[in-house]
Amino acid sequence: MDFSELRAEFPVLRRLAYLNAGTDGPLPGRAVAAAAQELQRQADEGRAGTHHEHMFELRKQLRGVYAGLLHCEPRDVALATCTSEGIAHIVAGLELAAGDEILTSDEEHPGLLGALAAARELRGARVREVPLTQIAESVSPATRLIACCHVGWMSGSLAPAALTEVDVPVLFDGAQGVGAVPVDVAALACDAYAGSGQKWMCGPDGTGMLFVSARLRERIAVSRRGYGNLAEPNAGLDAGLHEDARRLDTFSLGNETLACALAASGTLEEAGWDAVQTRARELAAQLATRLDEAGRTVAPRGATTLVAFSSADPAAERARLAEQGVVVRSIPGRPWLRASVGGWNDEHDLDRLIAALSPA
Repeated sequence: MDFSELRAEFPVLRRLAYLNAGTDGPLPGRAVAAAAQELQRQADEGRAGTHHEHMFELRKQLRGVYAGLLHCEPRDVALATCTSEGIAHIVAGLELAAGDEILTSDEEHPGLLGALAAARELRGARVREVPLTQIAESVSPATRLIACCHVGWMSGSLAPAALTEVDVPVLFDGAQGVGAVPVDVAALACDAYAGSGQKWMCGPDGTGMLFVSARLRERIAVSRRGYGNLAEPNAGLDAGLHEDARRLDTFSLGNETLACALAASGTLEEAGWDAVQTRARELAAQLATRLDEAGRTVAPRGATTLVAFSSADPAAERARLAEQGVVVRSIPGRPWLRASVGGWNDEHDLDRLIAALSPA
């Protein structure tokens, strides 16, 4: 599949310059068809017996897809409904207490900050924020966990490589990483990596993943237990948790959601993940250059798929761009708009954005 064929898989791109995968990726037509087919099967055949066997098979397949993108074994991946759910599992499961410090950066997403606030308010842990570029050297004797973005959601900055050398567990918020840029959890030397299925993987809302290393998994207390993460769910109080990362699985994912996610990832895999990610980063770099030439200040960024740039009135300009068929987002508390550039985009989308911008 070449890039023109990939682009044709996304109905929204026939009408809009959709540059908002950092919020929700565009949905491929074949993913919609897969979900509809699954729902029709349920309507025609009911939801008993083979319906549940099919669910377990779909979960196994999706776990394998996620493990492939994270470059780890499926046994080390839990299924989640979103990045935030995976993050919350780790932060709460470590049961940090008064005197324990969580080190984070000053540009984190609410999905991460919410879990840290809970650890502070409910258990007395201390949360310390530092600039992302300085996080590795800011570890103190009290630090028990580093929790920060792999790719910053505001500007597309990258976590410093020095985090591979720290002696405390590292939890990455990978919402803007997995599917967008190459991710190798072993090379990152992280103990946990939470990611989204609905952003750069173009799957449905309600999908995500959590990588947990074996050494950290042993330390995670799992208070939420139900059919979905029990090893022998029919064994009553002695059911027990799965030994691998499935102990952190979300309780329920509908077959239609699983089928939709698999079809979406299959679309991108057919085009080639390496090729899709490389094209996205190249287009994002082109956009950054063109915005600078147009008089917009581009926020410091890494070799990622996000481009944040200055705007005198981000909310108003975002709304005006949407009226012209260009979809970007504004960043709360910052004078920025953010464009999310995928491998399904093309130069025409960039042209439409540049042309629609008001004078700087």
